[in-house]
Amino acid sequence: MAIADIPDTPVNEMIPDDSQRKSDHINLSLKSQTLVNEADNRFYYEPMISGFPLKPLETTPFAGKVMKVPIWVSSMTGGHLSSGKINRNLAMACKEFGMGMGLGSCRMLLSEETYFNDFNVRSIIGDENPLFANLGIAQIEEMVERNETDQLRRLIDRLQADGLIIHVNPLQEWVQPEGNIIHHSPVDTIERLLDKIDFQLIVKEVGQGFGPKSIHRLLQLPLTAIEFGAFGGTNFSKVEIQRNPILKQELHQPFVNVGVTADEMVDLINDMVLSGNKFICNQLIISGGIHNYLDGYYLTQKSVLPAIYAQASAFLKYSQEDYSVLQQFVTAQIEGFKMARNFLTLKEPKRSL
Repeated sequence: MAIADIPDTPVNEMIPDDSQRKSDHINLSLKSQTLVNEADNRFYYEPMISGFPLKPLETTPFAGKVMKVPIWVSSMTGGHLSSGKINRNLAMACKEFGMGMGLGSCRMLLSEETYFNDFNVRSIIGDENPLFANLGIAQIEEMVERNETDQLRRLIDRLQADGLIIHVNPLQEWVQPEGNIIHHSPVDTIERLLDKIDFQLIVKEVGQGFGPKSIHRLLQLPLTAIEFGAFGGTNFSKVEIQRNPILKQELHQPFVNVGVTADEMVDLINDMVLSGNKFICNQLIISGGIHNYLDGYYLTQKSVLPAIYAQASAFLKYSQEDYSVLQQFVTAQIEGFKMARNFLTLKEPKRSL
């Protein structure tokens, strides 16, 4: 630009007015002190090694499909007044952002059609994104015993799902007022089922996670994935205990505090794999106590097996509003994950195979 082309504007008018920002700094600085004992000690912050724009996330192969982001919408709901809106919003978000989704328990669809549309979201989520139906181990045990597993294929076909999630929940069933008694070892029931089916299977817990013996058995099975459902998030045994009379709540309360965290489960699996064990299942969905993108980033990076992370309660919270609210939440999760990948490294280096 030639000197003659420079606009005749006073210098002080060319500088943005920062007075409000500076005022904010003065007012907020005393409220913004960080305490050493509140530090997130999982990461080193490395502001010198990356910049902007943030790189797009790599695609993630899962269940024979490709997810654009490593985020799974964990199984939640179906069969009451707000379920349809929640599931449609979640399916729209999966379509827009390239996530996978597990439906809430589809048990009622085995006997009636009233709430079918609450679960019928394939046309919304699109064929390119993974969608799984969901049933409890008690229903699976009953079908296997009665040789009625053909119902599962019909359910999956009707929902145009990619497969089935089995939630293993003997403790929840025990404390649930209407609960079913589980008569056989769940892993034995799942092994029997695998001999009868031709669709993909995911096995998950419902808020207390899996201990090492359970994990080891599951990893030996030809499962599409294991979902943690670890201790630290929504605990469905605790939900059911609170539906009991006060005396029964008090008697069963000790079990609420028993469980295995997602961090512990990643460590257990890493140790098993790095000890030389050969497993058939090699895909994890890390859920339970995943409160934000930093939790998801930390645990998926720490895992030596391929892993995506899942949330339920946060998605449930934002999916009950207008879709734009859920859209903002998911956008923030993805941007935060990208920021973490750009500027954070794990203090505990990832171990390699």
